Amino acid sequence: MGNTIKISTLEGSDSFNAYVAMPEGTPKAAIIVIQEIFGVNAGIRRKCDKLAADGYLAVAPDLFWRLTPGVELDPDVEPEFQKALDLMGKFNQDLGIRDIEATIHHIRREMGVAKVGCVGYCLGGRLAYMTAARTDIDATVGYYGVGIDGLLNEKHAISNPLMLHIPTEDGFVDKDTQKAMHEGLDHHPRVTLHDYVGLDHGFATETGKRRDEEAATVADGRTAAFFEGHLG
Repeated sequence: MGNTIKISTLEGSDSFNAYVAMPEGTPKAAIIVIQEIFGVNAGIRRKCDKLAADGYLAVAPDLFWRLTPGVELDPDVEPEFQKALDLMGKFNQDLGIRDIEATIHHIRREMGVAKVGCVGYCLGGRLAYMTAARTDIDATVGYYGVGIDGLLNEKHAISNPLMLHIPTEDGFVDKDTQKAMHEGLDHHPRVTLHDYVGLDHGFATETGKRRDEEAATVADGRTAAFFEGHLG
């Protein structure tokens, strides 16, 4: 269903690849799918394909392109999981947000879709929060974002709707971090938090051992309703 396009950096001095899935007919809006630490792999491409089937233009930029272009890793294979952790440690998140902003501009200017949302997973969940605070994205969803407690000083800049999915037994997001997220964001007029009791990190992945079918269905249903309400 999808293909690969080139997107220019904000400076225009370089470009990076992005996977694109097109809906049938005119897109009702666009959604940027922000990768996990495993790159734009089969699971992320499937996220895009499902969004396209729902009528959205879906774009997944390769955010690790400055490190290793075309990363595709499997979290269920231990050496690949370790490689993903290494890439995450080297990844410049501020530059990643600039690449997401470049993707927003490309969608609006080159692809002609004015309304743009984004959804991110794991590292992408953190980047989704940063995108909500640092860009003019129209609506944002983050799944099991890591380290968001350290970004709460940016919450004042969130001016468009943001929804975060928080599994309570996330091995990468401890209880103190979850508490800080709730204390910092529960009363924010643009932010909605959903807890998933007993669930671990990665529960909504498309493939592999981490997926919990029931919880993923609930969370994805909330995400679909959120985008329908804010990107329509």
